[in-house]
Amino acid sequence: MSLVEQVTQAIAPAIEAAGFYLEDVQVLSPGRRRTITCIVDGDDSLNLDQVTSASKIIAEILDTAAFLDETPFTLEVTSPGVDRPLTQPRHWRKNVTRLVRIILINGDVVEGRIQGSDEAGVQVLTSEKIQKEVTVQFSDIKRALIEIEFNRKDSDI
Repeated sequence: MSLVEQVTQAIAPAIEAAGFYLEDVQVLSPGRRRTITCIVDGDDSLNLDQVTSASKIIAEILDTAAFLDETPFTLEVTSPGVDRPLTQPRHWRKNVTRLVRIILINGDVVEGRIQGSDEAGVQVLTSEKIQKEVTVQFSDIKRALIEIEFNRKDSDI
């Protein structure tokens, strides 16, 4: 079992019990020191107190983990950035009303505002001149990213 898998197995239950999701674990080993990066998310965007709480939970587990042997490590705990692809139904629910760019498996592109989602797909109000609501099945999506809006005027949509 890889070190990433061991770290994931060790910390995932505690992170989930605290009400968070473990999105990803990365381990870099430059030289004699490891860097363990844990990306943690929630149903809403995490604030600094929540990231700190998750960090304490992870640190307590890893400080006593036998599989890390005596190699020193640096722990980094962060939340996913805005450039993180939407890959889970909960990612879509969390981003309702945000602009999204979806690249479909067939190469087509759908751009618009997320209206809602379920376990099978997402409803998007397209940003074309004639706006229409389209449903995109998750199985048809190759990649989806949130579009950054700097001066959003219609924040109540």
